[in-house]
Amino acid sequence: MESLWIALKIVAPLFLLMAVGYLIKVTGLMNETSVRQVNKTIFKIFLPLLVFLNIYKTDLAESFNSKLLFFALCGVVLQFTISLCIVITSQKDHSRRGAMLQGMFRSNFVLFGIPITTALFGDTAAGLAAILISVIIPLYNVLAVLSLEMFHGKQPSFLKMLKGIVTNPLIIASVIGILFVTFHIELPDILYKTVSDLSEIATPLAFVILGASFSFGEIGRYAKELCITLGAKLLLFPALFIGIALLLGFRGAPLSVLLTVFGSPIAVSSFTMAQQMGGDDKLAGLLVVFSSILSIATMFLLIFLLKEFSFL
Repeated sequence: MESLWIALKIVAPLFLLMAVGYLIKVTGLMNETSVRQVNKTIFKIFLPLLVFLNIYKTDLAESFNSKLLFFALCGVVLQFTISLCIVITSQKDHSRRGAMLQGMFRSNFVLFGIPITTALFGDTAAGLAAILISVIIPLYNVLAVLSLEMFHGKQPSFLKMLKGIVTNPLIIASVIGILFVTFHIELPDILYKTVSDLSEIATPLAFVILGASFSFGEIGRYAKELCITLGAKLLLFPALFIGIALLLGFRGAPLSVLLTVFGSPIAVSSFTMAQQMGGDDKLAGLLVVFSSILSIATMFLLIFLLKEFSFL
């Protein structure tokens, strides 16, 4: 019963925040344009500040875990490879292939990782998640560009991938945070308080805007693609990679970080990237919506089971 209550306390607030966002959209308080503008602000300002602050407050020597980093990187690459095989064998339309492939491996780790790991283990796990963000996000960006360009009839552009990495606000925030910690640079109290206050906005506002982004049109056209992609993303891969992690001895805070890497829903940015690079953006949008909704149940179940068997 205690495990059930812990899982509910962690997941229920995220669901309620998304419900508030959807209510805001339904009542017309925000339109699609304003939702996109706020979302852009979140990912360019508030989330980077949150990532920076979590790294800034982290003892790198204590939080750095080479085994965790290696497993996460290898896991994402393997996830991408398996996803590519599934997509090629199950779908013929190139634009849908790109959206499906990106959806299967690219998780919303930034948005889900820090709040869930912090709720479970406090700042120690938040530091682990923040450091992992600086490694996983560049990999996601490279593979996402590759996913869409390989089914776009063109050769993947190395320069485009490199630009996407070095200009990503989350990567920039991670690098700055690591530099501040490495060289023992301290923020003045006034600036620290400002950064701290702004970073606290990131998680609740991001989930509200995620809820306001929900759209349920054209489900029938994409029923097959939705079932295949969401089945792999929310059921197959969490079971596979969390299972392997348990066999390799991951427990506690490192396991909670891996849970959010492989169990989180599809990244919101996958929709934007599909729009910009010729993928099926309608399918990408539906995948983001339904993975976000269904992940409330799957994340709840994963946290409950792992707590029940004392792995977390």
